[in-house]
Amino acid sequence: MSRILNLIQLAAGNASRWIVDRIGQRYFVILLSLVVGVASGIAAVTLKHTISFVKSFVDGFASINYNLLLLISPALGILISWLLVKYVIRAKLGHGITQILYAISQTGSSLPPHHVYSSILTSSFTIGFGGSVGAEAPIALTGAGIGSNIAKLFKLDYKTVTLLMACGAAGGLAGVFKAPIAGVVFTLEILMLNLTMASMVPLMISAVVATSVTYWFMGRDVEFPMSRISDFVLGNIPFYCLLGFFAGIIALLFVRSMWFTEKKMGMIKNPWVKWLVGSSLLGILIFLLPPLYGEGYASISQLLQGNASSSMAGSPLEILFGTSPAAVLGYAGVILLLKTFATAATTGAGGVGGTFAPSLFMGAFTGFFFSHGLNTAFGLDLPVTNFTLVGMAGVMAGVMHAPMTSIFLIAEITNGYSLLLPLMIVATLSHVTMACFEPQSVYTKPLADKGELLTHKKDKTVLTLMHLDRVIETDFAPVRGDATLGDLIKLIAKSDRNIFPVVNARDELIGVVLLNDIRPIMFDREKYASTCVREIMVIPPAFIATDENMESVMNKFEASGAWNLPVVDHRKYVGFVSKSKILTVYRRVLTHMSYE
Repeated sequence: MSRILNLIQLAAGNASRWIVDRIGQRYFVILLSLVVGVASGIAAVTLKHTISFVKSFVDGFASINYNLLLLISPALGILISWLLVKYVIRAKLGHGITQILYAISQTGSSLPPHHVYSSILTSSFTIGFGGSVGAEAPIALTGAGIGSNIAKLFKLDYKTVTLLMACGAAGGLAGVFKAPIAGVVFTLEILMLNLTMASMVPLMISAVVATSVTYWFMGRDVEFPMSRISDFVLGNIPFYCLLGFFAGIIALLFVRSMWFTEKKMGMIKNPWVKWLVGSSLLGILIFLLPPLYGEGYASISQLLQGNASSSMAGSPLEILFGTSPAAVLGYAGVILLLKTFATAATTGAGGVGGTFAPSLFMGAFTGFFFSHGLNTAFGLDLPVTNFTLVGMAGVMAGVMHAPMTSIFLIAEITNGYSLLLPLMIVATLSHVTMACFEPQSVYTKPLADKGELLTHKKDKTVLTLMHLDRVIETDFAPVRGDATLGDLIKLIAKSDRNIFPVVNARDELIGVVLLNDIRPIMFDREKYASTCVREIMVIPPAFIATDENMESVMNKFEASGAWNLPVVDHRKYVGFVSKSKILTVYRRVLTHMSYE
């Protein structure tokens, strides 16, 4: 099998050179972006149809006992997904967008081939059986996997692999939502790529082509057709501002609750117990609140069509409290409080899915709860559907720290362009509110905490792309602490370095000898036998651990003022890092990552 793959790669490499010789590198990348767009569009259509097929299969059992289905079905879907990941795919999938960001910063934008299909397969079962997550992050990862592997097949460089990975992610998102503008903005805002106009062309081609493929197979209807949009009224701007702040608080609640629940779920080591706990929690929540079943797009549509009371259908709470305006308001409030736990329980138990759909869901209920609550409490006449629509952009902007993506996505999936101004107001204020409490998004925080996140700050981006093992120098001659000055002089005669690490019998670094420090005594032969190395060594101003990121390393250089610092692995001597070597590699990486 490996021989066949090598032959395919060889043929692809020869083909790429032949094409580049005739049309040039730029047009070759454009051609590949078109191919990536077609493939990611087909992947989006496949995912949508697969989820629909699984849902239809599960719904076929609804006539037996619908309430029992709500309790059991999500657990079965999560179990199937977990078994597929463990025994078929045999790789951790994790959060889709986070994996893309990690690949860009840490693995040279290389994604394993299984990402071309694994997220589609597993998320279809998770969502189709009722898992409370979305399909958008899995399709973005699938598209990124397509772009990455096509680029690797032709043995392209890092910047081109990264660009085609972004093309795939943009195409997947554009295809699944039929939202080409949002797909392009997503790569700039969430994947945080510093792209030039020359790089924008392949992105736009992939997004447009993927959307066209989706149009071809699934029609041109938007995800949430709106028939009740009211005219924008300038007098409602203060209320949209308040909604923006409220959406930011809800986004903070969503993100913090997600992290808390996933952390608690992660403390359970036995995967079967984890599945049982998570799926049981999810089943109970869905039984009480049916809108938490699946992606929740049906409930969003009901809110946008002004049929909020329909979302209570089948819930025990409907029997207890009815469908009065106050009851519907309370129902929406409970959903806002518990949706996050349903999503975290799904992923924590072993399900595969993203937070795009949950943030849209939370946003719709946020906008409804806010406007319906003010209307009920103060007798106002706010357009509830308008506030429901812009609330989707508000919560998504806060959760993902992506106001531009949220604005264009909501406008495209609802045809709500007439509400562009309130969309901008709410998304911007929500983002600002969220950023005051949490500077990282739901996707970036795990990487930012480890120093593995690329940002729009070029210095920090270059340091993130650099790896410590590439700048460690190991040609220094160690000397034992109990050695004599004479032994050290013999070592100096054979070395072209002016720093000598001092180690003990266990090869642990205990200090360093600087050549400049011993010049006054190095020619005094009377001290060769009487002076011990331990007496003339000094303690370095800082030590670098082998698992440190480059930003931390640079901070230590700045704080210590040193030009060379030792590297240790659990106190054992490894080598040295010099500031000059770091700057040399920095310039090389900066040139390599340039998109012009």
